[in-house]
Amino acid sequence: MFVIFGANGNVGKASATALRRARHDVRAVLRSAAHAAPLAEIGCDIAIADLRDRTAMARALDGARAVQILCPVPRDHADPAREMRSTIDASVDALRANLPEHVLALSDYGAEHASGTGITTLFHYLETRVGTLDTQLTFLRAAEHMHNWARVLPVALSTGALPSLHHPLDKRFPTVAAQDVGALAAHLLLDAKPPQHAPRVVSIESEERVSVVDVARTIGELAGRAITAQAVPREQWAAMLERAGLGEAHARLIIDLYDAHNAGRIDVEANVSERRTGPTTLAQALAVLVRGGANRADRANGANRASGQPGAHQ
Repeated sequence: MFVIFGANGNVGKASATALRRARHDVRAVLRSAAHAAPLAEIGCDIAIADLRDRTAMARALDGARAVQILCPVPRDHADPAREMRSTIDASVDALRANLPEHVLALSDYGAEHASGTGITTLFHYLETRVGTLDTQLTFLRAAEHMHNWARVLPVALSTGALPSLHHPLDKRFPTVAAQDVGALAAHLLLDAKPPQHAPRVVSIESEERVSVVDVARTIGELAGRAITAQAVPREQWAAMLERAGLGEAHARLIIDLYDAHNAGRIDVEANVSERRTGPTTLAQALAVLVRGGANRADRANGANRASGQPGAHQ
């Protein structure tokens, strides 16, 4: 049995789908039964469990051969860092109590840094805690997810300007499609090996790095209108993020993340990661978003939305 936590997310759903297509038994673990129908339709066993609920997690882990784990970012929590650490601790406790043969943790580029990278330091904490488990371990570090541009796409389509915290706008950085992360995760879960002295670290990004200028141009080509990349001034970041609905602590995590990103600290860890590439291109990923975003563009209210943040595995 393969157990996928967060199976209704972009990555988790892709992993569950790939495993089911290969005719493996999959248990999709969700926080709410409201998201169960599509996964049940492809033949997944459904379990309802909150990652902070050790008892419910233990039930979900029963009979697991391999487990895919993540740590969702609690957008509405007053102290998201503390909440994420608490969730990680509970998850690791549950895994230790019912240890599978293989644990794959969805992580981020830059997770090797213990400090100074904002929200990515929580993925360092995830790797550190999961790394205490005595079983086969894989850390799958993903580049910035292409689908995160959906958060500002209505703004771009309604105003012609794509706001970004990436500076400078022509700096090329790694991105990846969520479905490619999920497909690779499924492949790695099937790659059974004996426990190693150190966790296996695998990184994934698309075959071509892009800039915000590239993203704006691609959106414009898909939408049939001119879209210009727009750098949000550094001194306006906090206000913009708070207008987008983030609390002060969450906004600080995002600001620190982009400061690190723009300084070049969020990238593949040299000489450590096995490097993989995903086949989905930026244009292919954005085409899906533009079709959906065009229907919402008339509801966008200027630049009051936050820029997509790298590596959010939801």
